[in-house]
Amino acid sequence: MSTLATSRPTQRDAYDLILEAIDVGVYKPGSRLVESELAERFGVSRTPIREALQRLETQSLLTRDGRSLIVASLDHNQMAELYVVRTQLEGLAARLAAQHSSVEEVNLLQQMVEVDRGHVLDAAALARSNKRFHKQLHLASHNRFLVQQLDLVYRSMALLATTSLAVEGRGPIALDEHQSIVTAISDRDGIAAYEAVKQHLSQAFVTRLKHDAEGQSY
Repeated sequence: MSTLATSRPTQRDAYDLILEAIDVGVYKPGSRLVESELAERFGVSRTPIREALQRLETQSLLTRDGRSLIVASLDHNQMAELYVVRTQLEGLAARLAAQHSSVEEVNLLQQMVEVDRGHVLDAAALARSNKRFHKQLHLASHNRFLVQQLDLVYRSMALLATTSLAVEGRGPIALDEHQSIVTAISDRDGIAAYEAVKQHLSQAFVTRLKHDAEGQSY
């Protein structure tokens, strides 16, 4: 008997596939999502696609435009609120990482910073590695409930159409800020680690605000 029947993608698979496509920019804020097109793209039947879309809509990652579902976008206030929550949660993660991370975890974070120095001219690659760095930082907190909450925050971050790392000159500065975070964690200085994250995300937010303002037309 063929094993294809037992390996059909599930609703969870469809959800993850769509979410990843939003996260990497295949579908940007405002993009219309059509069941039949998604089913064909991912090789999934329309039923799990429909269930996944309903779940994403419930999570406010998709919104209605008439009868169509489109990828949601964040307005200025929502973006500001998101950064407030992200700063507090990620700052806590860094403080806990300074207390609980292993030497190996700290070494991995340091290696990530060093490898990323070679990506400063490639905004897309740097954005991908940036996500990996922050995820590893979350895991180094050794607090599963905090990691879960940060996963939700980063899910909403996917609704930001651009990355602040794409702004000219931001990459090297961001990596210096990553280094400050890692150094504080390595020194087991939780307060410094929290402040380093706070400074890092504040600069990222300011960079994003400037970039968005420059793109406004009146």
